Amino acid sequence: MQLCSRQRTLALSIIAAAVLSACGGSDDNSASNANNTSNSGTLPQLAAATGAALTSCTDLVSRINYPNTTITAANAIAAGGQTIAGKAVPAHCQITGKMLQRVSPVDGQSYAIGFEMRLPNAWNGRFFYQANGGTDGSVVPATGPVGGGGPLDNALNQGFAVISSDAGHAGQTAAFGIDPQARLDYGYQAVGKLTPMAKAVIQTAYGKGPDRSYIGGCSNGGRHTMVAASRYADQYDGYLVGDPGFRLPLAATANLAGGRTYAALATNASDISTGFTQAERALVSNAVLDKCDALDGAKDGLVQNIGACQTAFDLNRDVPTCSGARDGTCLSSAQKSAIAQLFAGAVTESGKKIYTSFPYDAGLATSGWASWKFTSPAQRDAGAVALIWKVPPLSPNFDANNFMLTYSLDSLLAEINATNPTYTESAMSFMTPPNPTNLSTLKNRGAKMLVYHGTSDPIFSSDDTTSWYDGLRSANGGDASNFARFYRVAGMNHCSGGPATDQFDMLTPLVNWVEKGQAPDSVPASARGVGNAGGANADVPSGWAANRSRPLCAYPKIAVYKGSGSIDDAASFSCQNPG
Repeated sequence: MQLCSRQRTLALSIIAAAVLSACGGSDDNSASNANNTSNSGTLPQLAAATGAALTSCTDLVSRINYPNTTITAANAIAAGGQTIAGKAVPAHCQITGKMLQRVSPVDGQSYAIGFEMRLPNAWNGRFFYQANGGTDGSVVPATGPVGGGGPLDNALNQGFAVISSDAGHAGQTAAFGIDPQARLDYGYQAVGKLTPMAKAVIQTAYGKGPDRSYIGGCSNGGRHTMVAASRYADQYDGYLVGDPGFRLPLAATANLAGGRTYAALATNASDISTGFTQAERALVSNAVLDKCDALDGAKDGLVQNIGACQTAFDLNRDVPTCSGARDGTCLSSAQKSAIAQLFAGAVTESGKKIYTSFPYDAGLATSGWASWKFTSPAQRDAGAVALIWKVPPLSPNFDANNFMLTYSLDSLLAEINATNPTYTESAMSFMTPPNPTNLSTLKNRGAKMLVYHGTSDPIFSSDDTTSWYDGLRSANGGDASNFARFYRVAGMNHCSGGPATDQFDMLTPLVNWVEKGQAPDSVPASARGVGNAGGANADVPSGWAANRSRPLCAYPKIAVYKGSGSIDDAASFSCQNPG
């Protein structure tokens, strides 16, 4: 059958866009071609990567010549010199170096972007940028996370060339925030500077650049990846986003509000966790399960239908109110009022909502949840807000606990949005992805994104990521699933842990989607019981099978019990739209 002229033109446009994207090429017509494919409902298919062999390692110190970059070492690592889940990682070359060394005119300290690259002897033709967590500040081994807790594999073991960095500052304190350039490097510029350098190193080492490039991480690494999806959409083909703190300054400010709330409820002034004890948190978790566990068809200790659960569960109604002293079997009226406000979304003194809501879920009683809620406000969030994001910053020797308890939240909201002649870009500018629901560049060149988030995450709410993804869907005619998919992990705390099936590999399905067109409707996940090769998760309930499995379903679908079969087996569940 012959095509009419218009159909033939459209088909040729689709083929041209796919070829240009697969080859890494572009011309003045490439954007038009990509838009045509998007409008027709067919996106470019990127070609698969092809590998190459590393012929030498130690001589790369002298062979790599990139502007403003110093290679400090190149070490050959034998097979088995590193392991992952007991498996020997193949032989590779470890390169260390620094970019853009300087002395700050503001605080007088020395700065550079420190990095490590690991280049497999048998390379698969792919590059992975390892976006690290927290406030960065250290160059951790460049192995490439694949997602979840207790990983059984990593990108390096799969044959990727991987880079890890300190994001432009050394040390585990927030004092680098006094330097305005260090703020920007941490926020987004380090990724922009390291990416072309890393690709040039790969070109020197293998005689060819990477065919396909990926970036991924969890927590702040998820934020880095979401920012890269907006700012560097032309540099990466696959984006792996875990529990993203993509509005990190707001989440940290909300956690400060939470810290002072729990301090006001505490029975021991030196321990704010006594404001919501482990027994009380277990009480609430069990009440949530009582109302929500069976909403997915199985009483299995997991709340899959997290949306319906927020309607089904009511803290005031479903948890006993203390008539006398608190003893772990009830919550006081003051607790109920204050905790309900935090779950609805912390507010400032004037009543302005700071961040977003948190879903009631089964993972509240864990030590991981407690650490973020009770330890983090003074030990992590206060320093980050006061020194990295606030304009102007405080002195590095400020009293973090007093700051957490007394500093005006209304003022903080203004100050993380502020600029001055020294700090010319606000925290909400350099830390967050610009236009986060406009990923047209990423989409139209054939790149893909996979996002996951634990529904019991205590610091970055899965509600925030759900709202973002709903916005992405709306910006793409109601459906973004042809280039971005989102998976909620029932019960998982921040990036791992919690009563959850938190062991999974998101990188392999991302590669298969990018390079083979295999869109993942679900991703297999398992619990990490006693004896797990990746490390046991202490939060796995004793009644679960050690290797319980579940499908992680692409939102809005959830895992629903089929009505028969073992509740420890993923085969007994299917991904369905919630009723």
